[in-house]
Amino acid sequence: MQAQDNGAVKDLTVGEPARLIFYFTLPLLAGNVFQQLFGFVDTLIVGRFLGVEALAAVGCTGPLMFLMLGFCFGMTSGFSICTGQKFGAKDFDGVRKSAAICILLSLTASVVLAIIGVIFCRELLIAMDTPPEILDGAYSFISIIYGGVVMFIVQQMLTNLIRALGDSKMPTVIQATTLCINILLLPIAIIGLNLGIPGSAEATILALTLGNILCIAYIKKRVPYLHVRREDFSFDREFLIEHLKIGLPMGFQSSIIAIGAVALQIALNGLGSVAVASFAAAHRVDGIAVMPMMSFGVAMAAYTAQNFGAKKFDRIVDGVKKCILMSCSFSVLVAVFNIYLGAEIIELFVGAEAVQVIEYGRLFLIVTGLSYWALALLFIFRFTLQGLGKSFVPTIAGIVELVMRIAAAIFLVEWLGFLGACLAAPMAWIGGLLPLLIAFFLTKRELLK
Repeated sequence: MQAQDNGAVKDLTVGEPARLIFYFTLPLLAGNVFQQLFGFVDTLIVGRFLGVEALAAVGCTGPLMFLMLGFCFGMTSGFSICTGQKFGAKDFDGVRKSAAICILLSLTASVVLAIIGVIFCRELLIAMDTPPEILDGAYSFISIIYGGVVMFIVQQMLTNLIRALGDSKMPTVIQATTLCINILLLPIAIIGLNLGIPGSAEATILALTLGNILCIAYIKKRVPYLHVRREDFSFDREFLIEHLKIGLPMGFQSSIIAIGAVALQIALNGLGSVAVASFAAAHRVDGIAVMPMMSFGVAMAAYTAQNFGAKKFDRIVDGVKKCILMSCSFSVLVAVFNIYLGAEIIELFVGAEAVQVIEYGRLFLIVTGLSYWALALLFIFRFTLQGLGKSFVPTIAGIVELVMRIAAAIFLVEWLGFLGACLAAPMAWIGGLLPLLIAFFLTKRELLK
């Protein structure tokens, strides 16, 4: 029996699990890669046209962007899990009411985060021991990104709602279109208008704004399940709490991990601008490389949420087994690619003459690539548990990741220099995986009973 395809949405509760997950993941992967390419293109153009110092300025803001944007991604993903569960249960009134709550909560969060971010971002950069020569450039970039965070949140909210209904294709088209607009605007802002580092941030916000307009138009035309009405915004305390119980822990979990990244950035800043630039460039390559594993994980959240709503628990377990095989296979392929070709990609950012930057970056990609298998498993178990509405253990796993990254920042960077920074991510992945493994196997026994 094939999955029922109803226009722009797809029922993930019927059909062969491996096939469903794989074909749901493909456009999701493309979308996540396009999203990562935002940072990749920014870094590439800034590094090539404004120099290594400008690259370091933009790169050192990465943990602060992760701190806020990671929270936004986790939060909106959590809210949309409730939407997916209602869709799986064929409760279409509940789908609209869930979408209305997602809109209210997301917009409220965007205003609060923008105010807090703009007020405190310079103090955060100073607290991170950002080198003085790149402080002003870093502040000019991150303050604009924080000020326009509403555009990031709106795009995440809308695309996550569409994915919750089983459509992973259109979010990819929207993100690809947004990226293309960004690619066109970046050189105009940085080179043509001579806006420098601030122009990079402003171009990104404008591209997201135009992408959001496209997304809203698509929902209005093709996704009637998300056509919220005035009565859908009626206050339902229990339903609101249900969204918050999943969305906030998922958001805080991402922020907890980001705090570890901030601690690591502080340690890197102490190693100088070359180390910061190396880590920034290598991290952009790594960010795209891990997208297959992350995409399989996000696919499991949608798949699990719908099947949980339909009470098809055996399909959830079967889907996890088959997703592990697919995701771990991809993890090996991207690891081999990074290990053998990563240095050539890093050279695109800084030019062949920046030998030390390239060597540091190559070391980072080798160390992390050898641990991608752990990241693949971590994403699958984390998102599966979240799709079931279980957010406690994934949050604990996030705390373990935080502890591991801070330990690497305090001890390993001091002892091993840049190599210590490279070891932070593998330590965090393996440490965070352990509680997720235990929780999943205990949950599996409950489901099969």
